[in-house]
Amino acid sequence: MVFLLDFHITGKGVMGVELLTAELEQQFPVLYAPEGKDHKDIKVIAKFFDPCSNWTWYAIEFDPKDRIFFGYVKGFEAEFGYFGLDELESVRNGFGLGIERDLFFWGA
Repeated sequence: MVFLLDFHITGKGVMGVELLTAELEQQFPVLYAPEGKDHKDIKVIAKFFDPCSNWTWYAIEFDPKDRIFFGYVKGFEAEFGYFGLDELESVRNGFGLGIERDLFFWGA
């Protein structure tokens, strides 16, 4: 049996889940807001991942104007840095799958 799948860049992952909902966006502090806080008080709000690789993005802050996150990225190396929502939404791997948001992630 062969399934032909048609993937479009819609800002939604394969399961039709938005990477960033309005409700989730409201939970993010703006960029640089957590500076000076104790690291124990800084919370990861969302987890994004590539379903076909080991790449994972843990989002801590968000700038709604520029659609940029700050967070922890685990890919070839693990490091803190900035990554764009538009970038995440545009990624398609070799199977045509996009980046997904972990719906079972409750923050850390």
